[in-house]
Amino acid sequence: MFIISLIITITYLILIGSFIFGFDKISIFKLEDIPAKTKFSIIIPFRNEAANLPSLLKSIGSLNYPKHLFEIIFIDDESKDDSIKIINQFINTLERNQDIKIISNKRQTNSPKKDAITSAINIAKFDWIITTDADCQLPTFWLDCFDQYIQKHNTICIAAPVAYNKHHSFLNKFQILDILSLQGATIGGFGLNKPFLCNGANLGYKKATFIELNGFNGNTHIASGDDIFLLEKISKKHLSQLHYLKCKEAIVKTQAQPTWKNLTAQRIRWAAKTSAYNNWFGKLTGLTVLLMNAIIFITLTLYIIDVFKFITFFYIAFLKFNIDFYLIHKSASFFNQKNILKNYILGFIIYPFFSVYVACISIFSGYKWKGRSFKK
Repeated sequence: MFIISLIITITYLILIGSFIFGFDKISIFKLEDIPAKTKFSIIIPFRNEAANLPSLLKSIGSLNYPKHLFEIIFIDDESKDDSIKIINQFINTLERNQDIKIISNKRQTNSPKKDAITSAINIAKFDWIITTDADCQLPTFWLDCFDQYIQKHNTICIAAPVAYNKHHSFLNKFQILDILSLQGATIGGFGLNKPFLCNGANLGYKKATFIELNGFNGNTHIASGDDIFLLEKISKKHLSQLHYLKCKEAIVKTQAQPTWKNLTAQRIRWAAKTSAYNNWFGKLTGLTVLLMNAIIFITLTLYIIDVFKFITFFYIAFLKFNIDFYLIHKSASFFNQKNILKNYILGFIIYPFFSVYVACISIFSGYKWKGRSFKK
């Protein structure tokens, strides 16, 4: 057991250390005062998002980008609340040159969100697609960031930063720490030229590239993963044109889960797609992180029943604690959320147990998401 723990710990240290190195290799992109050129089709699927839409729509109304250079397509996925009414009321307040429409989702597969995005892309007017979610708030210069990056780089796909809104509960802070680690790994992966993570709440790509790669074909049997599986396809064929937009003005804010039950369902949903990953680096990362958390859990248990020495558990936990903190600190600095680090110790204690629990449950159980049940 000691040898296994040592091997996993060393592998984990090398992995997270490489993300720290990769994180610094991606330069921060700064906006300039140059004319906008790129035309965008913004795609926003929604299902029963009446509570979140007012914040999203307010942020849309505050976008700085020229109105004639973008359209917004909302895709209704069988909403039962006032979502459509809220969007229509917003549309009626806009100037005539603002192109915003609502369409119905055309269900064809087991993945409602992939169907929604595909339905919108089929009618999109412009070559650059940007996806986001209905529970997000968009920064004022969001489209300016994408436009200027496109003007200055040869790119066909751009992953961009996502952060959670801050609230007072520990659950919220726990999730902020988690997404900071995920964003750190995301940026680090791009810096190593081994992209394996992105977030569909802030993702741009060319419509022509989506069509060239047959969209989501090959993974539509999996309900989630519209972002990750498309990233995999693009990285295989166009790696040099796949970039990360490390720009503070491009950070999209979204809502963390309101309860531990919702959070668990979300993570089971995420875990359900991991078996279908084709990216070896992504698989290695996921396995290494899971094994490292499992080692923390196992060695602590063995110490409690007097099978393992405490000093061994302490060294393993100490090494993990410090290298995780280093990556999260870098990410927190970029996202201007360093004050969240005072919750790091408690989050570090809880996370191994939570992640191992989710991994075990996801093997045997399906999940419920937005009022629908999905089988394993």
